[in-house]
Amino acid sequence: MAVYLFYFLVFPGLIFMAAAGGLLSWFDRKITARVQFRKGPPLLQPFYDFFKLLLVKETILPAQGSGFVFLLAPLLAVFGAAMAGLFILLPLFNIETGFRGDVIVIFYLLTLPSFSYIIGSLASGNPLAAVGASREMKLIISYELTFLLVVAAVIMKSGQKFDLDSIIAAQQAGSPFIGSISGVLLFIAGVFCIQAKLGLVPFDMPEAEAELASGIYIEYSGPPYAMIRLAKYIMLFILPAFIVALLMNGMTNGTGILWLILKIVAIVLLVTLIRNTNPRLKIRQASSFFLLWMNLLVVIAIVLAAFGL
Repeated sequence: MAVYLFYFLVFPGLIFMAAAGGLLSWFDRKITARVQFRKGPPLLQPFYDFFKLLLVKETILPAQGSGFVFLLAPLLAVFGAAMAGLFILLPLFNIETGFRGDVIVIFYLLTLPSFSYIIGSLASGNPLAAVGASREMKLIISYELTFLLVVAAVIMKSGQKFDLDSIIAAQQAGSPFIGSISGVLLFIAGVFCIQAKLGLVPFDMPEAEAELASGIYIEYSGPPYAMIRLAKYIMLFILPAFIVALLMNGMTNGTGILWLILKIVAIVLLVTLIRNTNPRLKIRQASSFFLLWMNLLVVIAIVLAAFGL
C-alpha cells in the first residue's frame, strides 16, 4: 500500500508531475517571450505563481451558483490529470506494466479536467463563464473523436494491444510508429488534439481573455485557481508523454531517459510555436477543423496502417 501511495504522491505521481509540468510551463513562457522579442520569466516563476495563489491570495466565492461544486471542480481536475499521468508514466518509466485496457482508461481520465472546468464554470453562475463552458463543450465534442481515433489507430498498429506497456514494447521490438507514413499523420492529429486539450491558441475559445475575460475561469481565485494551474501544469507534461508512449518508442534503456526528455520537450516546443504563430479560431472553425479535416487525416492513417504503411 505504501508503495502505491509513493507512486501516486511522489514519483512518478503528483509531486513529480507538478514539478515537471511547472518547468515545461516555464519553457513554454520563455519560448513565447523570445518569439515576441521579450526576455521572459525566471525559471521558478510558474512555482511562484502557484504558491502565491495557494498561500497568499484569498478565495472569493461567487454570490450565485453552488459554492460546493465550484470548489470541488478544480480538485476533480487535479485528480483526473494525476491519475491519467500515473497510468502513463508507470509503464513509460518501466516501473510497472499497467493492465489490459489501460489505454482506454487513460483516454477517459484525460477528459476529466475539461469536464471539471465546465462543471465549475456553470456552478459559478456567471454568464461569461457559461459562454465559456458552452464553447468548451463544443470543443470537446470536436476533438475527442479525433483523439479516440488516434488511440484506435495505434492499437491497430500494435497488433490489437490495449495496454500501454505492450504498445511501447511493440515499438521497441520493431520501430517507432512515427517512422511510418500513417504514424506521421497520427502524430500531426495528436499534436492538434493536445493543443485543444490544453486550451491553447488557436483553440482557446473557452478562455478567450480578450472576449470573455478568462471565460470558464473568470470567477476563480486563490487556492481553487491554484488547483486549476496545477492541473494545467500536469497536463502540459503528461499529454506529450502520452504521445511519446503511443508513437515515439517510449523510453529505452541506457540513454533512454535523455531521449525521453528531449522528445517531450520537442513536442512542447512544437505546441508553443503553433500557439504563437496562429490566431484564435471561432468555435465553428475549430469544430470543422477536427470533425472534418483531422478525422479525415486519421482515417487515411488507419487505411495506410491496414496496408502496413
